[in-house]
Amino acid sequence: MEKHKAWYKTNKLGYLIGALFLIIIPLFVQSYILHILILSLIFAILASSWNLIAGYSGIFSFGHQAFFGLGAYVSALMSMRLDISPWFGLIIAGLFASIAGAFISLPVLRLRIIPYIAILTLGFAEITKLIASNLVDLTRGELGLSGIPAFTSIGTISFNLANRINIYYLILIIFFITILVILRIVKGPQGLALKSIKESQDAAESLGVNLTKHKLYVFMVSAFIAGVAGSLFAHYVQVLTPSSAISIDIMMQVLLIVVIGGLGTIAGPVVGAFIVVIGLEYLRVLGDYRLVIYGLIIVLVIMFMPDGIVRKFSKIKFNRK
Repeated sequence: MEKHKAWYKTNKLGYLIGALFLIIIPLFVQSYILHILILSLIFAILASSWNLIAGYSGIFSFGHQAFFGLGAYVSALMSMRLDISPWFGLIIAGLFASIAGAFISLPVLRLRIIPYIAILTLGFAEITKLIASNLVDLTRGELGLSGIPAFTSIGTISFNLANRINIYYLILIIFFITILVILRIVKGPQGLALKSIKESQDAAESLGVNLTKHKLYVFMVSAFIAGVAGSLFAHYVQVLTPSSAISIDIMMQVLLIVVIGGLGTIAGPVVGAFIVVIGLEYLRVLGDYRLVIYGLIIVLVIMFMPDGIVRKFSKIKFNRK
């Protein structure tokens, strides 16, 4: 009991230190580093959304990039073609991705074997990418959308690329809200139901857990968060192509982030996002060979650190005590 209390206090202190670090760090870095930190936060939000369904529910979807891409395209197109504020686009993008999540979750509800779920969700993502590539009149295909508007100013606070620090703090606020929402889910009654589904769906069903209700719920929440992350990405980079937003490369990066950080942990996707985004930023010269690097790193981490950095660090720390 005392060990559990000590772990809880250390964990809470770690969250606080991490939050303070994220708040202070942009004040001491150059513009390029700030750019990488912004991308790290966006991918931390995306990875946390995937971790919610895979790490806490045991539903291994391999098409999460579809929700990210849908959110990005919906928000970008609404602001460019309909002149709708990106602030409204942010919410609508999440809702649109959430509806898509409900749609894809319907066949997933009938499946309990991981490879089948992986194939189905990956197929959904590839179909989404093909649609985005072929709707040239709307999305311009692989030529991409350019000149996507930044988030409109709030008073004197501007969110254009000349004011990256404001963009950073905007995304940081959304990141904190995301983590609080996920914490509320996994630490509450819903979290217990999801954990029981992860351990054994048959056992959970025998105990009265409504599998359909909880799977649908977690898919929709996860897709909503991924859609919001996509919207943030679109209005930050201001250029969008199917390959940059809906490719398997995005899913591989999310997998790498969560595996390195720690599946089924709150801090894991965050730690993993900063390690992976910063690390792989310097591997862009390898082009498509980055996928090989992703695969090798995932294999090595699974072999030597299967629980991820966060759990590994916790075990070492408390074993010493």
